[in-house]
Amino acid sequence: MSPSPGSGRRGASRTATRDRRVTPRELVRTLGTTLALAGALVLADVAATLWWQEPVTAVVGHLRQRGLAERLPAPPAGAERLAVAELADDRARMAFLARRQRQALRSGEPAARLRIPRLGLDQVVVQGVDRGPLERGPGLYPSQPLPGAPGTAAIAGHRTTYGAPFRHLDRMRPGDPITVELAYGRVRYRVTTVRSVAPDAVWVLDRRREDRLVLTACDPPFSAARRLVVSARLDSAVLARPSWAS
Repeated sequence: MSPSPGSGRRGASRTATRDRRVTPRELVRTLGTTLALAGALVLADVAATLWWQEPVTAVVGHLRQRGLAERLPAPPAGAERLAVAELADDRARMAFLARRQRQALRSGEPAARLRIPRLGLDQVVVQGVDRGPLERGPGLYPSQPLPGAPGTAAIAGHRTTYGAPFRHLDRMRPGDPITVELAYGRVRYRVTTVRSVAPDAVWVLDRRREDRLVLTACDPPFSAARRLVVSARLDSAVLARPSWAS
């Protein structure tokens, strides 16, 4: 069978395409375009981080926060509830339940909900201040009591990555309310001081005459040179179920 009239032209075109080589000028142009795009993406990431937060870990942090609320500890029941009913008053009951929950918590587990109106913050707090827990949300210092128990409770959080819950912690002002909701009750604090301290200033976690909450984060953002510390005094503590004897 003789070839069709256009087959020769198509074959020649394919041969010419295969034989064509990329010139150095085209290679340089392609490389330049690629580098320009990569540079633009890097600049966009830096700009977003400076003005907002690191965008990639922001998505990761958001996804890790989802579902934590459904896994918060449940209110006391059964024998525990009967034991609590025997205590003298709601303050003693809350302290007892706070200590029990502290003993049961494991690293990375959801423990409470933190609400800070000044920052528009409403997030689940997890147990622990290591890298893993803090990638999920604000973290409770394992060395400190839970809110509701006597002493100084403490929560740490990121300012630039993984949702940056404490990004604008420096905007807090004396008198601002901070609420921590737990399985056994709601504890409210009022800010007393906002200050920057050395990273080894562990004295900020010391127990004082009054029950307190301390929030900490790196200071300034993008640096661990110092630590931003917000101290708040206990304002009120309301037991989740006041009628324990019923």
